[in-house]
Amino acid sequence: MGQATEPPQRIISLTPHLTELLVDIGAERRIVATDDASDYPPQVRALPHVANYRSINIEALLAQKPDLVVAWRSAQARMLAPIEQLGIPVFYSEPTDFASLGQEMRALGERLGLQQNANAQADAYLARLATLKAKYGHGESISVFYQLWNPPLTSVSGYAWPAQAITLCGGRNLVDNAASPYPQVGLEQIIKANPQLILAGSRDTHVLDHWQQWPMLDAVKQHRLALINSDELHRFTPRALNAVEQVCQAIAAARSPQP
Repeated sequence: MGQATEPPQRIISLTPHLTELLVDIGAERRIVATDDASDYPPQVRALPHVANYRSINIEALLAQKPDLVVAWRSAQARMLAPIEQLGIPVFYSEPTDFASLGQEMRALGERLGLQQNANAQADAYLARLATLKAKYGHGESISVFYQLWNPPLTSVSGYAWPAQAITLCGGRNLVDNAASPYPQVGLEQIIKANPQLILAGSRDTHVLDHWQQWPMLDAVKQHRLALINSDELHRFTPRALNAVEQVCQAIAAARSPQP
C-alpha cells in the first residue's frame, strides 16, 4: 500500500467535539495537538495546543507535521485555507442535528480506517437517541424557556442543540422562532409567555434564583426550575445525550401535577 493511501497517523484536532470523537472511535494515540478548549477526556489536556476559538497558530500547527487536520467548517474553514493550500488534508465537521452526528462519526471512521469502531459507536449513539425519543417525545407539550445566559437574558432557538433537545423531549421552546440561534430576550416577553418549565445550562446552583421575583410564573409556582449540564449539552458528541436525558426528565416531571 502506498504512503498516500495510509490512514492518517498524526492528527490535529481544532475543536473539542472532534477531539472527543477521535478518542471515542479509537484514534486517541494519533492525536498530536488540539485547541485550547479540548478538555475531555482528561488525558487530552496534556497535548500541545495550536489554536483557540478565535485563531489558529499556523507555525505551531505545521511544527507538528500533521497528515490530517480535523476542524469545524463554519468556524474554521477560512482560517485553514493556508493549510489546505500547503496540501495538508482537512476533515471538516458540521453536525446540524442529533441524527447527523452519527453520520459524522461514520465518515470520520472511514477517513481514519477505523470504520468498525466508528460504526459501533454511531450505532450505540443512534440507538440511545431513538430510545429517548420513544420514551419522552410523545407526551403533553410543555412550554419551556432555556436560559443560556443572564445578564443579558439569552436563550436558544432553531437548530441550537438545547433547542433541539427541548423539541425531542416533547417540550415547546418559547423562543424557537427567533431570528438568531442565541437570541437575547426581554424579561417581559418571558413573563407574558409564562413558561411551565425553566431550564439553565449551568453548574451554578444560584443561576435561576432571579426567577423567584416572579412567583406568579407557572414554573416558579410549581418549582419547575432545573439545571442542565451545559458541558455535555453544548458539545456535539454522544455525551450530549446525557444532558438531553436531563432535559427529558425535567419535561416529564413538569407533566406530573404537584401533590
